[in-house]
Amino acid sequence: MYNLVIIDDETKIRDGLCNYFPWNEIGFRVVYDAKNGKDALNYIQHHHVDVVLSDIKMPVMSGIELIELLHEQKPHIKVVFLTGFREFEYAQKALIYGAVNFIVKPTKYHELKDVFLRIKNDLDANTSNTGVTNDNSGKHESETEQGYHEKILTIIRSYIEEHYGNVTLDDAAKLVHMSPTYVSRYFKRRTGQNFSDYVLSVKMKKAAVLLNDIKYRICDVSAMVGYENAKSFTTSFKKYYGKNPKEFREKI
Repeated sequence: MYNLVIIDDETKIRDGLCNYFPWNEIGFRVVYDAKNGKDALNYIQHHHVDVVLSDIKMPVMSGIELIELLHEQKPHIKVVFLTGFREFEYAQKALIYGAVNFIVKPTKYHELKDVFLRIKNDLDANTSNTGVTNDNSGKHESETEQGYHEKILTIIRSYIEEHYGNVTLDDAAKLVHMSPTYVSRYFKRRTGQNFSDYVLSVKMKKAAVLLNDIKYRICDVSAMVGYENAKSFTTSFKKYYGKNPKEFREKI
């Protein structure tokens, strides 16, 4: 059995989905139901969940806000959205964060069944390939999340290393399909270092390498690592290394 969380702010819809659809017959059990994304997230953070079936537009925390957080915190969870005909602009954003399917309200029995049978097949295939059973999937979940976070950090760091002269938080965020504010918090939480501090360290290390080459003037090095004027570069360099670029070069 795979663990399913159902989220909808309309009590009748939520109760109907929880109680009148034969989830157990197709391999799922409803372990929790919530009226908004915040309530569901609190449960998901403390329990193993395989699939989320959620409304898109809800008070407190929408389905889009929830899937953005799950994309970062619980990337193994498959998300299916319930959506109205006029909500497909939200659906486009949901795709960025990995929504696996959309079911248009009012929900049809056969459509719900077809979608979840496909999801079960995917989950069964993943379990078979990894050799990990669903009832003992905690370790696999941890390894999956760790690999995901390593991949995200590698993308961000590689971008900074390759574009140290014109790094922007916005561009880094676009690469990993997150908001700039979220990337800033994510990077700090995962590395213990502010995004801006990491960028500075890369700039300063590149500057030190460039200063070893006498064909570059200090103002050239300043521009190459992304400073608009040499004075700002000199101030940052001295604060980082304890000596200004000229003093650093003289000791080489």
